[in-house]
Amino acid sequence: MRVNHAGEIAAQALYHGQALVARDDATREMLLKAAREETDHLAWCATRLTELTSRPSMLDPLWYAGSFAIGALAGLLGDRVSLGFVVETERQVEGHLDGHLGALPPHDHRSRAIVEQMRADEIVHGAHAKAAGGIDLPSPVRALMGATARVMTTTAHWI
Repeated sequence: MRVNHAGEIAAQALYHGQALVARDDATREMLLKAAREETDHLAWCATRLTELTSRPSMLDPLWYAGSFAIGALAGLLGDRVSLGFVVETERQVEGHLDGHLGALPPHDHRSRAIVEQMRADEIVHGAHAKAAGGIDLPSPVRALMGATARVMTTTAHWI
């Protein structure tokens, strides 16, 4: 759950960075709406961490700052690229959450419900971004995004 919490910190930051430099008001509002939904996810994960007597990643400020910068950079490349970044991010998050669901103990219904709802919401975010004009990102960019996410998830698990 710590990794999911860190991911929600990063998701908020990505959306905030992208919204800051969005050129179109509708794009900005869509990004800010998604960020608000990520706030719900963050609260669910924080509550679940407490219930599991665990803690958030000590690197959460780093995840936020780095993700905000990445989001702003994606946004500076234009709204269609920024929306494409959302599409790819959410596709990768969906894969991560699928893996998490497979790894959860069968009796952990509370964590499972949280992760399932987060997954459903992330799919909607990606679909909205695609429908709003998000472009397909080049494969090297998608690979770099995946590598960056693996560094964050692996590190957040331990620190």
